Amino acid sequence: MSVASASFSTTPSQTVQQSGLWLRSRNWDLAFITFSVIFVPLPYLVYLLLRDVFGVQDDVSRNAVNAFVAIAVGGPHMMSTFLRTGLDKDFNRRYPMLIRSSIIIPIVVVSLAFLSIELLLTVFFFWAATHVLHQIIYVVELYAHKESKFVRHTKIQFWSRMIDYGVIMTCLFPWAAYKISQGEQGFMVGVNDLTTVIPKLFQAQWFFLLMTGIFLIALVLFLGKTVWEFRTNRLNWPKTIFLLLTVTVAFIIPSLPNLDTAFQGLNTWHSFQYLALTFYIVKLKQKSGELETDAPIVARFAKRTKDSKGLFLLSTIMLVGSLVVFFIVFALSNVLRAGVDTNLHFDTAYYTGILSFLWIHYYHDHFLFTNFEALDKAYT
Repeated sequence: MSVASASFSTTPSQTVQQSGLWLRSRNWDLAFITFSVIFVPLPYLVYLLLRDVFGVQDDVSRNAVNAFVAIAVGGPHMMSTFLRTGLDKDFNRRYPMLIRSSIIIPIVVVSLAFLSIELLLTVFFFWAATHVLHQIIYVVELYAHKESKFVRHTKIQFWSRMIDYGVIMTCLFPWAAYKISQGEQGFMVGVNDLTTVIPKLFQAQWFFLLMTGIFLIALVLFLGKTVWEFRTNRLNWPKTIFLLLTVTVAFIIPSLPNLDTAFQGLNTWHSFQYLALTFYIVKLKQKSGELETDAPIVARFAKRTKDSKGLFLLSTIMLVGSLVVFFIVFALSNVLRAGVDTNLHFDTAYYTGILSFLWIHYYHDHFLFTNFEALDKAYT
């Protein structure tokens, strides 16, 4: 199953009574939001297969998996953001400073890539983790918003939200903090040891114990809240299933030896969810007649098929920008860093080509992830 071939037709949406607490429908939510969790182990399994069964060099296996995920799903998900921001005239009119200030990001990325690849990757790792967790919160809030406004018409309690947020925002960090506490070679992303730029203060054992303690408290509160909601018939099943799976997977991923490839699994699931939601939101705008006026290029690709293959194609085409940056930086790196290991040249070019656009994607999404009314057109 692929996002590109998934049905995102503009036929009338199911009524709220029919779809209940699901964002669109039970089958759609389970396929594209929740049970697409099956993609998480695939990148790591392919990496192990290439390395241990076919005897491919570790770095080659790692980079092959990274490149495939980037082209197949990670890259299109990154570029699909611009279907709703940079390519949307209405968005540009309403938020011109957000668009203009985005140019600063590639400048920072290129500068850090040549000054300190470890610092670049450290910023990337923690911003990427924050972004993934923010998307999880956004999906949870979409479920809560529909529940409170269209289904049960009851306000979600503040304490309930804070417990959900707490378990989401802490689930990644116990294992990550443990690896950071191991010092040299403890926190490796590819061939880069990020502990060289992480302050020694956070490499102490107390940080690992603190993060683990906070997570365990949040988990106990979440499980207790879930039991209470079940007993009082308040449980939002779609949201709770999604949360339980997410917290379990996000807790386990940092424990794996090769963090670079391990996080590609989480990235694949995250990207798949993102593409599904983004294409659905764009299709809702197309159905309302606004897309043709506000984003004519996007509308042209959206009309190519009844599903979202056209939108996926446009998102993939825009990856050419990343490829151009990759080849330019790879050539410059060979000139400016003659005699340095080829893997470092590749990593510098790869991360620069990707992060120049990925960080803009993060930047825009921190704004888009506050729009909890994005699916309201489907319920009215």
